[in-house]
Amino acid sequence: MSEDLTLRERIDELESEVTYLRYALGFVAVVALFLLALGIEAAFSESLPGKLAGIVTDRNTLGAALRLSVPIALAALGGIFAEKSGVINIGLEGLLIISAFTAVYATDVIAGENAATQLELWAGLGVGVLASTLLAGLFAVVCIEFRADQIIAGLAVWLIALGLAPFASQVVYGGPNTSSVTTPETITIPVLSDIPFLGALFDASPFVYMMFIAVAASWYVLNRTSFGRHVRASGENPKALDTAGVNVSRVRYAAVLLSGVLAGLGGGALALSIGQFTGNGPTMVNGKGFIAIVTYLFGNYNPIGAFLSTLLFAGLDAMQVTLQTTGGTGLPGSLVRIVPFVTVIIVLAFVGKTRIPEAAGDHYESGEDR
Repeated sequence: MSEDLTLRERIDELESEVTYLRYALGFVAVVALFLLALGIEAAFSESLPGKLAGIVTDRNTLGAALRLSVPIALAALGGIFAEKSGVINIGLEGLLIISAFTAVYATDVIAGENAATQLELWAGLGVGVLASTLLAGLFAVVCIEFRADQIIAGLAVWLIALGLAPFASQVVYGGPNTSSVTTPETITIPVLSDIPFLGALFDASPFVYMMFIAVAASWYVLNRTSFGRHVRASGENPKALDTAGVNVSRVRYAAVLLSGVLAGLGGGALALSIGQFTGNGPTMVNGKGFIAIVTYLFGNYNPIGAFLSTLLFAGLDAMQVTLQTTGGTGLPGSLVRIVPFVTVIIVLAFVGKTRIPEAAGDHYESGEDR
């Protein structure tokens, strides 16, 4: 590798060390706030602060946050790979939509007249991932081979999926919503699932555990493999990577296709966990792909940071749903609904800037300017 790449990798290592220190401090702060919430709940259980503290410390809130995190976190991981390689994929929303519909439809077709088995459900998820990957491949060809504007191409992916999935549902099912299919069985780990609050981690959908595996695997691939180094170099200094003998276009194709796989897992998991695709309005995806972009920017392109950012947003979303359901806050429902979005904006304003890969959005053809 050239000196430019070596220096870039060293800078990345230093930035990672700073990032992990921030995560550690953030973890300590979260634990302290959780303990404070327990104290407030015990002392003021009937007041509004006490009710809010009770929701924060309820294991059902953690369970809901984990479920809500799955599609956003997986799409964010896909966005990280694409943008780290230099391709800005804002079409994540479209990839989630197309995979959500296809996963349900494929599961329905595979099962036939009978209720789908768990194995058939996973087969349906695989078909949903394939559809998302194919759409991501089309996006990659348009952006890398034909040098189209990546933002416009990403918007086109979203709009195509936004129109195609409900239309296909209308043709097949006679309406924008599909029929219901089998949902995945919850995985419960004895003893550990009985732990207060944290027991939700051990009594969850298999898609939640799939998310954990994907986060860990993505971090490892990006930081501990040659492919990950090539992806990072492709987004930071593609000329240096090309000089080192690595085909930049191939790396970018692989990264974008991987974003399609991960987003496909997220979209399929979203629909199959409910057992139906809903195509009304902005569809059941409802902006989760765009939220995923915010979370990986907030997490500074680190898979762990993106997951933690997603969990923050999903936790706030779970809280506002509980508040609207239980009532008793004295606040208008419309105001409660915007709490997650306002909180994320505030956090983004006070937590440092995100450093975008230097060559993100720039076209590069292997062999040029060598």
